[in-house]
Amino acid sequence: MDTFNALLSGFGVALQPMNLFWAFLGSVLGTAIGVLPGIGPALTIALLLPVTVQIAPTAAFIMFAGVLYGAMYGGSTTSILLNAPGESGSMMTALEGNKMARSGRGAAALATAAIGSFVAGTIATLALSFVAPAIAELAFVFGPADYFALMVLSFTSVSVVLGTSRVRGFIALFLGLAMGVVGIDGQTGQARLAFGSADLLDGIELTVVLVSLFAVGEILYVASRYSKAPPRINPLSGGTWMTRQDWKRSWKPWVRGTALGFPIGALPTGGTEIPTFLSYTIERKLCKHPEEFGKGAIEGVAGPEAANNAAAAGVLVPLLTLGLPTSATAAVLLAAFQSYGLQPGPFLFTNSGDLVWGLIASLYIGNLMLLVLNLPLVGLWVRLLLIPRPYLYAGILIFAMVGIWGVATSWSDLALMFGIGLMGYVMRVYDFPIAPVLIGLILGPMAETQLRRALAVGEGNPLILVSTPTSATLLALAAAALVLPLLLRRLKREA
Repeated sequence: MDTFNALLSGFGVALQPMNLFWAFLGSVLGTAIGVLPGIGPALTIALLLPVTVQIAPTAAFIMFAGVLYGAMYGGSTTSILLNAPGESGSMMTALEGNKMARSGRGAAALATAAIGSFVAGTIATLALSFVAPAIAELAFVFGPADYFALMVLSFTSVSVVLGTSRVRGFIALFLGLAMGVVGIDGQTGQARLAFGSADLLDGIELTVVLVSLFAVGEILYVASRYSKAPPRINPLSGGTWMTRQDWKRSWKPWVRGTALGFPIGALPTGGTEIPTFLSYTIERKLCKHPEEFGKGAIEGVAGPEAANNAAAAGVLVPLLTLGLPTSATAAVLLAAFQSYGLQPGPFLFTNSGDLVWGLIASLYIGNLMLLVLNLPLVGLWVRLLLIPRPYLYAGILIFAMVGIWGVATSWSDLALMFGIGLMGYVMRVYDFPIAPVLIGLILGPMAETQLRRALAVGEGNPLILVSTPTSATLLALAAAALVLPLLLRRLKREA
C-alpha cells in the first residue's frame, strides 16, 4: 500500500504541466535521436547535462527518462526500414524487421515494434514500481560463475541459430571476441591487439562496429549490386497496419520478451543485449512458421523489441536501488544524479521520494506519449523506402559519419568505420551472420571479467564454473545447444 500511495504522489508530480512538457520534449528528442544511426541515449543525455543545470532535478530526470524510452522506439524505425540500428538493443530487430520492410510489410513491422514496446514498457514499469527491491536482490544471488555461464549460453545459442552454417556462426563470434579484447587489459595493464596504435588502447567503440557492420556494410553490398537489383517493391504493398494474423502471432512474443527483458535488464551486467538475443532464439524455436525466419518473421520483431524496452526499464532497478549502473546510459544517469548532489541507492527513496516516484510515474506517461506519437507516423516512416536508393543510402552514410564523429571526434574511428564496414560487406557476400560478431564484442569482455573473478574465488580450480546449480544448468543448456542439433541431424540420416 505504501508503494501504491507513493506512486500516486509520483503521478501528482509527473502530471504537473511543466513536467508533462519535459516528458513530451524528452520523448520527441529520444525518438529523433533513435532514428539517427550512431547517436544513442547515452550521448544525448550527456550532451543535455550542461543545458539542464538550470532546471529542477525532477524535471531534468523526467526529460532524461523520455529520451531513454524514445530512443528505444526510434531505434526500431531505422533497424526495420534501413537495416541500420543505432543501438545494440535494436540489432536483433533489424534481422527480421528489415526483411519484412523489403517484402512490403514495413508498416506491420513498425506497428508490432511500437505496440510491443508500449506493452513491454508498461509492464516493466509496473514491475519497477512494485517488485524492484525483490529483483535487485538477485544481484546478491548470481555469482561470477553464474554470469559467465549465462554469457556462454548467449554465445552458443545465437551462433548456432543464426546463419546457414554453424562454422560461419562461430567464425563471426570469434571475430567479435577478438575485437572485444582490443585495448589495455584492465587487470594486467598490458596492451592487447593494439599493434602499436595509441588510438586502439581504449578499445573499439561498440557504436563504431554497430554502424559499420549494419549501415556501411549494407550500403556497400547494395551499391555493388545496384544494377542487378530487382524492381523496387512497394513498401505499402503489405498494408498500412497489422492484420488479425499479425496480432495473433505477436502477442505471445510481446509477453515472453517482457518476461525475459526486465529481470535480465535488472541484473548487473544484464543490459539490453542478452535478453534480445535470447528472445530471438526462443521465438525462432517456438515459432509455428520457422521457415519464415531469415525472410521476415513478425515474431522476430515483436519478441526482441519487447525484450529491449523491458530491459531498458530493468536497467533502472540496480541504478535507483543500489546506485549500480549496468549500461552506458545508466552510467550517464548516475553522473547526472551526482551532478545534482544525489546518490542513488536505498536512501534515495526516502531522501528524494518526490523525484524518484515522479520519475517512475513519468515512465508510464512517456510510454503512452510515445505510442501516440509513433503509431500515426508508421505510414509516414515507411515511405522513407520510396526515396531513390542512391539518395537514401548516401543520407544514411552521412548520418553514420556524423554519429561516429560525434561519439569521440576521432579520425581513427572514421577509418575503423570504413574498414569494419568493408568486413561487413565481405561477410554479407559470403553469408556470414552479423549478430555473433556484436555478441562477441559486447559480451566477450564481460565474460572474461566474470571468468577471472570466478577462477579467483575458486583459487584457479575450473570446477568452480559448475559449482552452483544455476551455472551448471546454464552450461548444460549451452552444451545442449551445440550437441543436440548434431545428434538430431544424425538420427534423421539414419532414419
